[in-house]
Amino acid sequence: MDLGDLQSVKNFANKFIKEVGELHILINNAGVSVQSRVIKTKDNFELQFQVNHLAPFLLIWLLLDTMKRSVSAELPGKIAFTTSVSNQFGVIDFDNLNLEKNNSWHPFKGYGNTKLMEIIISKHLGRMVQSENITTCSIHPGIIHTNITQLSSPLFASIFKILTKVIRAEITAEQGAINVLYPVFSLETGKYYNEGIEDEPNKIAYDQEIAKKLWDVSEQILKDHGMI
Repeated sequence: MDLGDLQSVKNFANKFIKEVGELHILINNAGVSVQSRVIKTKDNFELQFQVNHLAPFLLIWLLLDTMKRSVSAELPGKIAFTTSVSNQFGVIDFDNLNLEKNNSWHPFKGYGNTKLMEIIISKHLGRMVQSENITTCSIHPGIIHTNITQLSSPLFASIFKILTKVIRAEITAEQGAINVLYPVFSLETGKYYNEGIEDEPNKIAYDQEIAKKLWDVSEQILKDHGMI
């Protein structure tokens, strides 16, 4: 599925429900980072807002009933979000979720905001399904050598690659996968993990009023676009 196309996400969900019809683990791993310009999707959303937040939110919304029917106390479900330590720089501005405001763009802003959204939604969803044999978590897997910066400027991508090598922060994809899977197979809900170790996210993630509003606003956006 193409997370930059909400109809593609909806088509996938419908196909999955029809052809598979059972779901126990959902890891929302796909993500994008754009540090040099604003890119809009075909749905007219800022790319990071849609790919990192809105599309996974839609996928969960469409598949949640299927997971509820699939799981049990003996075989619980798990919904995980790969996030980033960049959540610490994130803010939730309900008047600017899509970076609509003039002069609102600067490096890491959109990315950090959406990575904070993932943690907030993980915690809120965990509270919603706590009696449904489903747990949630959000995970920073580490700085991994992938093509996540492919849509940024070549200069930024090169500087980022050199910097991570100099400070030896970069890890392999295999280690990153382990860092994701370890929390997924734990049974604690609503936790945030940094490279497999429980950690504290941005304090905004604990604000339940913001969480409820972010959930409701995201739901309304998708309703307005005819996706739910």
